[in-house]
Amino acid sequence: MSRYGQALALLLGAPLLFFAAFFLAPLAVVALASVMDGQGEATLAHYVRILADRYHWDVIAVTFRIAAMTTLVCLLAGYPLAWYLVRIVRWQAWRRACVIMLVVPLFTSNIVRSFGWMVLLGRNGLVNDTLTTLGLAARPVRFLGTETGILIGMVYILLPFVVLAVGNALARVDRGLEHASADLGASPAATFWHVTFPLTLPGLVAGAIMVFTLAVSAYVTPALLSGGRLSVLSMLIFQQYSSVFDFHYGGALSMVLLVLTLALVALAGRIGAVRGS
Repeated sequence: MSRYGQALALLLGAPLLFFAAFFLAPLAVVALASVMDGQGEATLAHYVRILADRYHWDVIAVTFRIAAMTTLVCLLAGYPLAWYLVRIVRWQAWRRACVIMLVVPLFTSNIVRSFGWMVLLGRNGLVNDTLTTLGLAARPVRFLGTETGILIGMVYILLPFVVLAVGNALARVDRGLEHASADLGASPAATFWHVTFPLTLPGLVAGAIMVFTLAVSAYVTPALLSGGRLSVLSMLIFQQYSSVFDFHYGGALSMVLLVLTLALVALAGRIGAVRGS
């Protein structure tokens, strides 16, 4: 083998070995445990238990509903914010400051940020004080322990991923195409929907996939903001591994979450590819 081949094998081999050792091997262990019982016999009883129990379907529905709503709100809020940063802001110093303010929270632990939202969304927190002072609510609103409270915390944490993905796509759009559309008589709205938006759709889909996958597998934020009143799949999985020590049932729950998430991500990617073509 030539030196080039040896160098290429080394560069590719090390990441592949790392990937196999720290991702594929643990995934295989979880998948194998999910089809085994306590005596080491092969069984599908754990999957039957999950699919036959309405409680599990309720947890799955809550998990994916929160993830879907988080993704939708992040897209609706993130696209205009990305447009503002890329197309509206002209002062480079202010743009950099906005990007820094957007990115810096990502370096803070989700635990710290979730505890912050627990304080803000509490019965006597800043949010309720503001709502009652402005007369928008007659009494404090219960946010903690509800899907709304979890949604607020998740959107705050995951919004930067959409803004960065869409902003990068917007920055790479050829403005000449927009000018050509305007020269041909298209209105600004028509230019946006038929030229700009399709060109930024890959970034929008990428941001949506990142937000959805992070939201559907999130544990800390739902666990803290739910107050134990709601359960999502990640909380149920953690409970099986850390408290019940039922690794087989926990493995089955993990595989169900993985398969459902991959199916929805693949569907979203397919839709994005069709609309972008």
